[in-house]
Amino acid sequence: MALLLRLIINAVAIWIASALVPNIQLISPENNGATGKVIVVLIVAVIFGLVNALVKPIVKLLSLPLVIVTLGLFLLIINALMLWLTAVITSTTEYGLRVHGVFAALVGAIIITVVNWVLGIFVPEGGRD
Repeated sequence: MALLLRLIINAVAIWIASALVPNIQLISPENNGATGKVIVVLIVAVIFGLVNALVKPIVKLLSLPLVIVTLGLFLLIINALMLWLTAVITSTTEYGLRVHGVFAALVGAIIITVVNWVLGIFVPEGGRD
């Protein structure tokens, strides 16, 4: 249940970032209205979650010296890279996430991180009752 809630939180965070940052777009080929957008946001959230689960730990480990030297600020760059990588993966299809520019990726990553943190407070951890 917590995994499904995390997926929904990720989807909401991506949707908010695409609504607030003009250079981040959610593309849906069909004109299905709200249902098409929800499906696209959920698919992008799944891909974003997989990128964060599989690629992000390796990148964080390899960039650990930079993270230490910058006192953790390099983690913003890593988060922006994960958002950009999600956009690259979904750009192979006609739907998905499009990020235009480094500044948009940085601002989008900050928004997604803050929304995930705020909404993540309400999701119980795996081992706690």
